Amino acid sequence: MKHAQKILAVLSLLVFSFTLFAFALAEEEPTPAAIDKEAFDALIATGPVASDEEIAASAWATAVKNAGILRVGGTRTSFLFSQLDETDNGIRGFDAGLYQLLTRYILGDESKYELTQVTSSTRESVLTSDQVDAVFATYSITPSRQEVISFAGPYYTSQQAILVKNGNTEINGLEDLADKIVATQAGSTGPSILAEYAPDADVQEFEDDIQARTAVELGRADAYVTDYTLILNSIVKNPGAYAVSGDVFGPVDPYGIGLPKDSDGVAFVNSFLKTIEDSGLWASLWQVSLGDRTGIDTAPEAPSISE
Repeated sequence: MKHAQKILAVLSLLVFSFTLFAFALAEEEPTPAAIDKEAFDALIATGPVASDEEIAASAWATAVKNAGILRVGGTRTSFLFSQLDETDNGIRGFDAGLYQLLTRYILGDESKYELTQVTSSTRESVLTSDQVDAVFATYSITPSRQEVISFAGPYYTSQQAILVKNGNTEINGLEDLADKIVATQAGSTGPSILAEYAPDADVQEFEDDIQARTAVELGRADAYVTDYTLILNSIVKNPGAYAVSGDVFGPVDPYGIGLPKDSDGVAFVNSFLKTIEDSGLWASLWQVSLGDRTGIDTAPEAPSISE
């Protein structure tokens, strides 16, 4: 009996110690900067609605209006740009805000969209196969893509950057990528940019952002080169896990909204973008989606929209 009591006492002490340890870890665990859901939703609800005449002037917008839904190609896992909140099934972020504002602009109700998950490799195909009406997915405007689809915008610009595991001291910039295993996303602009700026790197292409970052975490890759904004997204979402190595580099990367090739939706969406930029909605959306969560107090100037 006494032996059993001793065992129970030891077990109780172990459980108590483990509980304290787990509590301490929870206290120290960094918390990602969440979006202000109420502020985001309230902002979207203030978006403008196009007139019947504006809709009628565009075959693309008329088709969306008649269907009663905007079919969007996008993501649910981009923390700053388009993140699913499973507590209320809301999708929030900079890209998400734009397509919800566009949905409201055409249909008068920001909830009337249908999201199809895309990757870097499928963004063109969902448009050419008429699975979606538009793609909002941190989508770089490139000449090769413009041979297949059309773009509205740009609505944002960025450059390339190098993500490493936090604590990495071997890679401090582009010159250190030589002979290193460098991850990037297949179907993105990363492979061609690495070929130009880090020709001696051992480039490994991965299907998506998560796989590329996992390769860095597990030591299968030394670094990950992709769009700086996506890296910022990962750092904010996973505090303490990653770091940016060196400065941004490469050409200025304009983000566009993918549309069917030669669609008159380009002119319609560009007019929508100009409307929300002129009204200050673009800057307010940027602030609630990115600025407030990254410690940046002033929204950048919106890029000039292509005519």
